[in-house]
Amino acid sequence: MKFDSPAATNPIDKLKVVGKPVHRVDGEIKTTGRATYAYEWHDLDVACAIGYPVGSAIAKGTISSMEVSAAQAAPGVLAVVTTLDVGGLKKPKRNTAHLFGGDKIQHYHQAVAVVIARTFEEARAAAALVKVHYRPEPGTFDLEKAKEAAVKPDESQEPDTATGDFNTAFAEAAVTLDQIYTTPDQSHCMMEPHASIASWNGDELTVRVSSQMIDWWRTDLATTLGMQKEKIRLISPFIGGGFGGKLFLRADTVLAAFAAKAVGMPVKVALPRPMIPNNTTHRPATIQRVRIGAERDGKITAIAHESWSGDLPGGGPETAVNQTRLLYAGANRMTAMRLATLDLPEGNAMRAPGEAPGMMALEIAMDEMAERLHLDPVEFRILNDTQVDPEKPERPFSRRNLIGCLMLGRDQFGWERRGKAGSRREGQKLIGLGMAAAFRNNLVMPSGARVQLGRDGGVTVQTDMTDIGTGSYTIIAQTAAEMMGVGIDRVTVELGDSRFPVSAGSGGQFGGNSSTSGVYAACVKLREAVASKLGFNSDDALFENGQVRFGNRSVPLSEAAGSDGLVGEDRMTWGDIVDTQQQSTFGAHFVEVDVDVFTGETRIRRMLAVCASGRILNPITARSQVIGAMTMGAGAALSEELAVDLRRGYFVNHDLAGYEVPVHADIPNQDVIFMEETDPRSSPMKAKGIAELGICGVAAAIANAVFNATGIRVRNYPVTLDKLVGGLPDAT
Repeated sequence: MKFDSPAATNPIDKLKVVGKPVHRVDGEIKTTGRATYAYEWHDLDVACAIGYPVGSAIAKGTISSMEVSAAQAAPGVLAVVTTLDVGGLKKPKRNTAHLFGGDKIQHYHQAVAVVIARTFEEARAAAALVKVHYRPEPGTFDLEKAKEAAVKPDESQEPDTATGDFNTAFAEAAVTLDQIYTTPDQSHCMMEPHASIASWNGDELTVRVSSQMIDWWRTDLATTLGMQKEKIRLISPFIGGGFGGKLFLRADTVLAAFAAKAVGMPVKVALPRPMIPNNTTHRPATIQRVRIGAERDGKITAIAHESWSGDLPGGGPETAVNQTRLLYAGANRMTAMRLATLDLPEGNAMRAPGEAPGMMALEIAMDEMAERLHLDPVEFRILNDTQVDPEKPERPFSRRNLIGCLMLGRDQFGWERRGKAGSRREGQKLIGLGMAAAFRNNLVMPSGARVQLGRDGGVTVQTDMTDIGTGSYTIIAQTAAEMMGVGIDRVTVELGDSRFPVSAGSGGQFGGNSSTSGVYAACVKLREAVASKLGFNSDDALFENGQVRFGNRSVPLSEAAGSDGLVGEDRMTWGDIVDTQQQSTFGAHFVEVDVDVFTGETRIRRMLAVCASGRILNPITARSQVIGAMTMGAGAALSEELAVDLRRGYFVNHDLAGYEVPVHADIPNQDVIFMEETDPRSSPMKAKGIAELGICGVAAAIANAVFNATGIRVRNYPVTLDKLVGGLPDAT
């Protein structure tokens, strides 16, 4: 099915199941420990061996030799497979660095060997006996120093943009701002580590894995191993978080495949937690320059956003200027990104890549500009709203209710209590309110599904879509139940298997809208099959309460299915409808903090997010996504930073002890409000993504609240107490 015109009234609009606060259909098996995560398959026909990876001890250079005899002779060891053994492997297009194979070292903790033993303890102990001899080469690890050598990325992928005459308009503006903001390298820190169980049956490979994108991994694993894609099966029904860190094929899968081949039995490989930040991907650090010029009444006349980031050769930039191209009005504008070559681990997607770090800079700049204009920050943003793409004024937004989000958030949060910076104090606590707009583009991806109607009238959905904790099982079940007119308890959802139709996968907040649209398309096919068998007109047939009705005739679905059942399979694709109007999601974040006047310690008191993101398919799972994103935003604001060892080129705090993510004690009550909205141009579901909108702007809202509490403007994240202590008022 091709979605190429705005959605008209369709069965989803009945909203008997879709849009309802349905609890997770997979909640029970997860909370009782019966869900099979990648490392936890215990029903294999034979016992699994354990593989333990060995990572490079240098950041750049060449391996001259490896000594593995001691490891091979260690107790319980079955085999050792080294990167020299397998030689050069073809690198798939989605990986910037080689995952395994050959003698070249591109980054610290690059996989160089895997030790396979009977037990985890034996494998780990033996891995420590592997000795690697290197020829190190000097590397570049400091973005600040590499900034001057940064180059313009591939024009076809990340072009600079310019509208009007920014330089002249900025020079002539009555009020201007020109500031530099920085964001650090950040780690995904998902709960479940990267893990795989590989097993061979002749020349066919099965991998139980933790992957957000089944077909991407399968394709790239085939490229890496030099085998036919059809010979590989990937299974990933449950994933313990990803945040973009499991979008692309990772080393654990490659190591497990080679290890299983070497020992002739299934092998489990999980990346140890200290290895993950350096071996996998991370959100790259940025240096961002924001310039804004405005008339004295607050109308923006000039806006520019430039960003510098780094990656390995062949990588891409952190697209931190994305939102500035679309969020606020202004006739004269420009954006630019520059990419430096760094020999750090691969920089790539982390929840809301581009907008998350970009909003961290832009929304502080907007706050600073409002201050210079003596305008309320909410009013300043409302004043500069636009209903068209400001770079392409002929192109309107399909739906845009940023003003509604700002106004509702202002009223619900009690924004009128916000005073001047440093004016509110309770004992030794300085109190501040901050806010920021939220923005994330709406993306869609082709997505397929198979829907089966059983002879008992039950419905089974199969798609290789993944559930990374987002609620995919539940919203897919709701979609099928709505389309087929059955209760959600009559729907079984099977996900995460490459034998199922290829879906959108989970990423870019496109998963929910796209995958349910694919299920919608498959259900349309199944409805047509049911109607055809019964001699009904499928357009006029009514599916409800387990029956299909046409005129005065009503037939149970079980009878329509017959003894063999019926199947509908299809794939949703999108025409140019997604390009003729700009599709984005909007919101507003409001935060209250207190800052200890003695220590500079910042605590969040309360948070509110107001979101306009199309039809909300399930308010329970959607709220869960938003509050999780708000929590990540709190970490980005106050604590998260991968510290780079500038001599050796690695992230020093590469575990959950040194890399500080928020815990329960850091997060107060969080409120989420969803604006009533549908977007018929987005999909037949009339929904949009929500999972990443919730992080965009949160960090800036917190930083702005800290300023309102203390009068100290911090432009270099995270906002740690050492950046506040020297400027706090007299503690007495």
